[in-house]
Amino acid sequence: MKYIKEKTIHQIEINKSLFIALVYPLNNQGEIPTLLEDAKQSYPKANHYCSASIFGEKMEHVTASDDGEPSRTAGIPILEVLKHHDISNILCVIVRYFGGIKLGSGGLVRAYTKATSEALKRVKLYYKKQVPSYTIEFEYSLINHMDHYFENKANIIDKSFLSTVKYKIVLLDDNPSFIDDISHQLISHQELEREILWIKI
Repeated sequence: MKYIKEKTIHQIEINKSLFIALVYPLNNQGEIPTLLEDAKQSYPKANHYCSASIFGEKMEHVTASDDGEPSRTAGIPILEVLKHHDISNILCVIVRYFGGIKLGSGGLVRAYTKATSEALKRVKLYYKKQVPSYTIEFEYSLINHMDHYFENKANIIDKSFLSTVKYKIVLLDDNPSFIDDISHQLISHQELEREILWIKI
């Protein structure tokens, strides 16, 4: 399963109609109306704001809207492209400014498919996984050793330097033995809530 983190915009012109694809990451399905409104505010007076979304760890929640285009010529083609790319937690809105030349049903399907596909070529895709995170406490003399040890094993996301050194770390793999192997050198360590690790594809 793939995900996106950033909004991406790309536009193409087909037979004088302008198709502007806005691709949004979705944190929850309740965001969809707000993001659709963002598209409408960004590109006012367009003829259509067609869209599709996929949400859920198993891509179980989907939406598709033709927004006035002939039935199944816009929303479903957008959705099928998203499915084909195996991306979830995503909303794609295609804004169309009509250029005066009718495309016909087949032409519309091809146009919305192309607009979505071209936009997805430009998004940054990520995998994500849940991994352990910890706070660890150790003596100042071990700073260099700990920095080197965790260089390829964890992201150090917070450091505190008081009477002792405290790090908050997020492991890059679900492997608690990384902590077990150095536990004898630590003053203390505590496992925290698991964190989501984004891995760029």
